[in-house]
Amino acid sequence: MTRSLVAKRLCCACLLPLLTASAWGQAVPAPPYQPDAMVASLYEEVVTRHPLSTPDRNVFGPYVSKKLLHLFDADDACARAWFRQNPDPNLKPSVGLIEEGLFSGSSEQSEPQTFHIEKTDPKKDGSYRVLVKLTYEEATFKLTWHVVAVVVRENGRPVVDDVLYFKSNDRDVDYRLSGLLKRDCKGYD
Repeated sequence: MTRSLVAKRLCCACLLPLLTASAWGQAVPAPPYQPDAMVASLYEEVVTRHPLSTPDRNVFGPYVSKKLLHLFDADDACARAWFRQNPDPNLKPSVGLIEEGLFSGSSEQSEPQTFHIEKTDPKKDGSYRVLVKLTYEEATFKLTWHVVAVVVRENGRPVVDDVLYFKSNDRDVDYRLSGLLKRDCKGYD
């Protein structure tokens, strides 16, 4: 036998017991299910990118549920159809998320500068409600508001399935992201 063949067999003979022992040993634990950490990572992207309209799938796709991605796609298709039927650039569409800050709110709430995860509440259905405080500040103006990211488990990992927007700093839900995305598209499809 050649030296290299002997070395290879010896290496395999040494590794086999180690691999067997590790296979029979304690299983490697899955990473903990942390909806608040995922939401914090999402809002880092929101603060950096200020997404309007349909979100960039490469950036935001991993953070949202398949259901929400489907709703984004349907809303985007509806908006494209509206623009095909209404080529005048001065017209404002009645469909699509033109001025909606995805994950943050509309109008002046569309460009948050900072966020803070305030609370994570587990629900009986297995979902979580993650309360996010958002702020926008100028030299003479400061705006603070809250949203709730509804987090569900999909394929073993946390994803945002909806966002709840509140009435002027209240805790009463004004509208939901899923509701905005389910607007009527009749006549534009």
